[in-house]
Amino acid sequence: MLVSRIFGRTLFAAAKSETYSATAAVTSVARNPLQEFFEADRSVDDDKPVVYGRSWKAPELRLKSWDDLNKLWYVLLKEKNMLMTQRQMLHSQNLRFPNPERIPKVRKSMCRIKQVLTERAIEEPDPRRSAEMKRMTNAL
Repeated sequence: MLVSRIFGRTLFAAAKSETYSATAAVTSVARNPLQEFFEADRSVDDDKPVVYGRSWKAPELRLKSWDDLNKLWYVLLKEKNMLMTQRQMLHSQNLRFPNPERIPKVRKSMCRIKQVLTERAIEEPDPRRSAEMKRMTNAL
């Protein structure tokens, strides 16, 4: 009993210190929360064009769990907000928005996530759980 308490405290203290150091590293990088709405500036001297990925396909999303899909939804929402903010800022300065095809990719992925979550809600045999899943999906 005593050994498990001491061992447990040691593990808890180690985990706490790792969490503190990870939090300190994150806070030192993201100084201003508004910077998350803008993409990191690239050097003009970069010769290589940046290649962005494709949108998520529905069969790929069907393999993911409910929690993973919700997390991915919010990552895409943050990306969409960042792109829309950047587009608006550049439009107000009469500058061209680079890679405008990224916004439809994000929107398609978000629509497909919603489609997969709706399919799961419809297939749910329990009517209460199905109604709750539909409410959660419609809230997205």
